[in-house]
Amino acid sequence: MLLFVLSGCSAEQGARPLTGDIATHDPAYVAGVDGAPSYVYSTGNGDIADGNIQIRSSVDGLDWEYVGEVWQEKPAWLVEAVPGVDNLWAPELYEHDGTWYLYYSASLFGTNTSVIALATNSTLDVDAADYEWVDQGEVITSVGTDYNSIDPGVVEDADGTPWLSFGSFSTGLQLVQLEWPTGLRTDDAEPVTIADRNLAVNALEAPYLLAHDGYFYLFFSRDFCCRGVDSTYNIAVGRSESVAGPYLDANGAALLEDGGTPVLSSDGDRIGPGGQSVSGGTLAFHYYDATLDGLFQLGLIPINWEDGWPVATWE
Repeated sequence: MLLFVLSGCSAEQGARPLTGDIATHDPAYVAGVDGAPSYVYSTGNGDIADGNIQIRSSVDGLDWEYVGEVWQEKPAWLVEAVPGVDNLWAPELYEHDGTWYLYYSASLFGTNTSVIALATNSTLDVDAADYEWVDQGEVITSVGTDYNSIDPGVVEDADGTPWLSFGSFSTGLQLVQLEWPTGLRTDDAEPVTIADRNLAVNALEAPYLLAHDGYFYLFFSRDFCCRGVDSTYNIAVGRSESVAGPYLDANGAALLEDGGTPVLSSDGDRIGPGGQSVSGGTLAFHYYDATLDGLFQLGLIPINWEDGWPVATWE
């Protein structure tokens, strides 16, 4: 178990002081309400439970406990769809009408041989009698395409229609329409590109859409993850009045043209924040800790809003 505390921070502004098992990557965070625990689902470890999505919980949102994995073995169809797949990546948790929807990625690193898959459950309480993640199969694949089906994020529009954002490193960030109650796609229409850097190395990923005060805010990670203390990951954002865009940053620059308002970047020994999600007004992400030889850690920072834009600061 890894222990780490962020000091000098308040609960209202700055990183929350976390203890316990916080070795999470690409956290899908669900803030507890009315006394319920908070949960973080995160990218799996190929040496544990066949690389399945990992689960941690916290009674107070500060001290975290490892409580297992979604499954002990990957679904057989997934292994066939992505031969050689190791750990499962970048989960997303979304609740609709009493059902929890777990979206996650299976991919071969550095390629677009990737699939986003879905599982459902009636509860996140691992001790509940009806707790069971049920495989619902494939949502979208990028095999044979020029985009990359990883890093799912879900949002509902004003009409209650769900949308799935995803993508990285191939042709930017993408959007497709889903439907309830299946949580799957409505059709096989081509994805809509909502952000792109238009660079030779299109280092842009981990989209997360948040509806807030009449806008859709697209949080994303850019530059390079997964290099320990050499990581250059950072979090940026743009917004749009329409879920399909166009998304602009605070200066009016288009996210389709490498725009993006900075939200959080490296600070001292806390390096490469990214892989973010938002719940209960809090930004969750991973970062690399230089004081722990670059091991990745969970970070939680409350979001403040200034002039219609999210602000998150380490201190």
